[in-house]
Amino acid sequence: MKEGIDSAVSLAKAVDKMGYKRIWFAEHHNHDAYASAAVVSIVQHILSNTEDIRVGSGGIMLPNHSPLVVAEQFGTLETLHPNRVDLALGRAPGTDQKTAEVIRRSNHHGVFFFEREVKEILRYVGNESVQGEVRAYPGMGTNVPIFVLGSSTGSAKIAANLGLPYVFGAQFSPHEMSEALAIYRENFQPSDHLQEPYVMACICVIAADSMEEATLISASHLQVCIDIYTNNLSQLVPPTENFLQSLSQAELEIIYHRLGYTLLGDADTLRRDLIEFQQTYQVDEIIVISNIYESKKEIHSYEILKRVVDELFDQKLHEES
Repeated sequence: MKEGIDSAVSLAKAVDKMGYKRIWFAEHHNHDAYASAAVVSIVQHILSNTEDIRVGSGGIMLPNHSPLVVAEQFGTLETLHPNRVDLALGRAPGTDQKTAEVIRRSNHHGVFFFEREVKEILRYVGNESVQGEVRAYPGMGTNVPIFVLGSSTGSAKIAANLGLPYVFGAQFSPHEMSEALAIYRENFQPSDHLQEPYVMACICVIAADSMEEATLISASHLQVCIDIYTNNLSQLVPPTENFLQSLSQAELEIIYHRLGYTLLGDADTLRRDLIEFQQTYQVDEIIVISNIYESKKEIHSYEILKRVVDELFDQKLHEES
């Protein structure tokens, strides 16, 4: 677990220097494949080891937490690290049903009160004029930016109703993305937090200096995808050569038909695929997951991605000038 946290710090420092905008950490419980059960502690640790990059939850699974405590925790983080904290909220438990029941015990209520509890947090971190009898200290007046996570049309409707940024997990439900984004944009209600729809898409990116290298190091990520869908998740494993050839027909079906949105290849391939992705979905921001076994190769993947995105952005500015 310590090795995983240290690796996260190294990655955060690297992408901070590269100029990435934000880095988020997900909440998972009761599994040794993840070291992020205590998301607030991880966020604080990363904030203390970086300089400029925004750090946040990606996300806090709200059914597991008291809205007041979430507001107090992230209000404290924002007080310690002004203008560097994000709070993305999800309505799934981030674990299996049995563990979820242990976390919340008799108070476990699943997704049913998610929208109401997001509103509570918005109030707790809002200005004094919107406060009630119970207040968050620290928290009130910090106005920590809040995002709604989801991989379904239901979460899209909630984000639209609340007038908040919507983060779609394309790594989970690529086939629902078009419908979910359309629902969010069509139903968006301007709010004090956001005047126009703001869409973020989470995708997997594995980049290397050659297509052959990218294909090789992607084996670790593909194994994770198979393990998730077969309910057999383990810690990240080293990549193996000829990985696809070693799979059964059922495992190949998982990769080809249930695999989330993944961009894989060298810089030229990545550039082409990013252009196609953006032309299709017109997102405002991309969040990237890269399940790459070796830390140096993971960091290099982010270097390639940053270079490609910067080149595309410069090209767009030139075309518009």
